[in-house]
Amino acid sequence: MTIHAPIQPPIGEKAFVLATDLDGTFLGGTAEAREELYNWIEDNRETIGLIFVTGRHPEFIHDHCDTFGVPMPEYVIADVGTTIAQVYSPGMVLPVPELEAHIANAWVGKAMMVRDLMAKVDGLTLQDTPFRHRLSYNISIDGFNIADLDPVRALDVDVLVSDNRFVDVLPQGVSKGPTLHRLLKTLGIAPDRVLTAGDTLNDLSMLTADLHAVAVGGSEQALYDNLPESPKIHRARGEGAAGILEAIMAFNLHPTPRSS
Repeated sequence: MTIHAPIQPPIGEKAFVLATDLDGTFLGGTAEAREELYNWIEDNRETIGLIFVTGRHPEFIHDHCDTFGVPMPEYVIADVGTTIAQVYSPGMVLPVPELEAHIANAWVGKAMMVRDLMAKVDGLTLQDTPFRHRLSYNISIDGFNIADLDPVRALDVDVLVSDNRFVDVLPQGVSKGPTLHRLLKTLGIAPDRVLTAGDTLNDLSMLTADLHAVAVGGSEQALYDNLPESPKIHRARGEGAAGILEAIMAFNLHPTPRSS
């Protein structure tokens, strides 16, 4: 029997937790900025916790961290908030059924009805990815009309259009922000120790979750347009990884190489 060991020390004991989107955010910016951020995290794993909050699926996390030298998180909120997984050494990403129960229950009976209605919407292609408790589509340039999604919304699901490229259909009330809040509460992580980071509209619920938040430089305009003015929300000039470090300094959440 294989025994998987959680990454140590436990994330609940760490002074600072970064909960970050991946594409365009943690994986965004220059190679130099990414190297600076990743090395800083690895050098301070005793005090820094890491949660990936992404539209990607768990298998992507394992492959990308293993291949590209990206720091391994302790937890992953994947599939736009519909998967909650814990990461075990040496990089196993395993969903946590007891944390996902409310998500799974909210999706029961929805998938087939959503597929049938979405098949009638022009300009959409189902993404080639494993689906657990959501469905996601790519938008083509021609033929798509957002009003055509109204019959899908009537199924008591949440329909999210982001970056003018993607449509995610999620269990009602489930998205990155609410799922992150639930995980933080379960892990006993105080909200004032957390920074959320994102760059597209599907990060909005996370960036408006009454936590420290950063919209990194170069974010989707629709995200900027929907973000409220708040002392807890930082609009970074730096793109991707540089914007994350900029916000950590701005909120004084943890000493960084730039603040020493």
